[in-house]
Amino acid sequence: MSETTAELPVVVIGAGPAGLAAAAHLLDRDITPLVLEAGPHAGAAVREWAHVRLFSRWGELVDPAAEKLLAPTGWTQPAEDTYPTGGDWAERYLQPLADVLGEHVRFGARVAGVSRTGRDRIVDADRDTQPFVIHIEHTNGREERVFARAVIDASGTWSTPSPAGASGLAALGEKAAADRIAYRVPDLKDPTVRARYAGKRTAVIGSGASAFTALAYLADLAKTDDGAGTKALWILRRGISGSTFGGGDADQLPARGALGLAAKAAVDAGYADAATGFRTDAIERDADGRLVLVGEDGRRLDPVDEVIVLTGLRPDLTFLDELRLGLDERLQAPVALAPLIDPNQHSCGTVYPHGVNELSHPEKDVYLVGMKSYGRAPTFLAMTGYEQVRSIAAHLAGDREAAERVELTLPETGVCGGAGLFDEPAAAEETGGGCCAAPATLTIGAPASSGGC
Repeated sequence: MSETTAELPVVVIGAGPAGLAAAAHLLDRDITPLVLEAGPHAGAAVREWAHVRLFSRWGELVDPAAEKLLAPTGWTQPAEDTYPTGGDWAERYLQPLADVLGEHVRFGARVAGVSRTGRDRIVDADRDTQPFVIHIEHTNGREERVFARAVIDASGTWSTPSPAGASGLAALGEKAAADRIAYRVPDLKDPTVRARYAGKRTAVIGSGASAFTALAYLADLAKTDDGAGTKALWILRRGISGSTFGGGDADQLPARGALGLAAKAAVDAGYADAATGFRTDAIERDADGRLVLVGEDGRRLDPVDEVIVLTGLRPDLTFLDELRLGLDERLQAPVALAPLIDPNQHSCGTVYPHGVNELSHPEKDVYLVGMKSYGRAPTFLAMTGYEQVRSIAAHLAGDREAAERVELTLPETGVCGGAGLFDEPAAAEETGGGCCAAPATLTIGAPASSGGC
């Protein structure tokens, strides 16, 4: 790296939890960060699920370097053992942190492309000595290019939810039915959203924490006067097994375990039926305009009024196309990280804490961090992202010992076996952790003879 390049900032893409923590760690190392955020506020994606309560406590959601920056301002961390909503996290931590970072954060700045100056992805000559060039599109229509010594992509995966189709592609008719399909946990405190689901039959596709939350919310709605008649149909690509509902009381993050228990209690009470072993191939409309889900095996489910698709998220890699990334062919996560987080193998917690070594790419000094580093793998924790950026900042500062030191112990899920933590149909079959019952529709909590495992 030339002296001129070394004087350039490190560009951080995204002013979410991992991106702002990266900026704090860089400043702590006397490295200038420049955070580029497409939204108008810090934590723009977090604010879109402001109504959802996190299963991590405040004590696990504040980065140490960020707290060091905030402390002189009089900022006080909320009680460590309490659980914030996404809105709390954004307003009480992320926005104050962005305010302290000041000119190091630019809002309304969408990154449209990243490359090496004067080098597209096929050019080898002097590649590693060239600074990065970042093409920015501002909300006012202005375009700009800035240069950087390194790039940390913390843009997350929120903007690219996975579709309903079991093949990873949109189901036939999914786009045509877009007015009746949501890809987020609904905010049932919003009167308009509440009216959309109250008294209706809603299919929930997915088997992770978001699906648990949606099922519990719909069950709570059904218990109210204005929500009488609300019913959920839970679509699972596998069968029901002991691990379907997560770690429960064995989860070292109690609120995460409670999500699964709340979903189980809701469906045991009869507020939801489950279609197991169902892999969505098409979504059609019946004569009354209701939606009919059609499985790959030709099975047609009874009509529903709405569909909530919670099948996971995937990274947007389009603006990194001119960089040489080393990504796992399945997870789209860094090659060295993928084996540590592969949901086909790791459903019992204890993903090994990792840093710069596992996050490096053939393209020197570019890193995917936070949820984006996990590609399509689920169960990411904020504290994992904080450890990632701590290690990367140390590496960029030349502190090899600190970069390779592990400073994090992750809680276990308490779940063993493949089913329940992810929504890829092959995974449970490969690990033997799923249920191998024939496809069935059942009320959860009914006797085993009705088709449960």
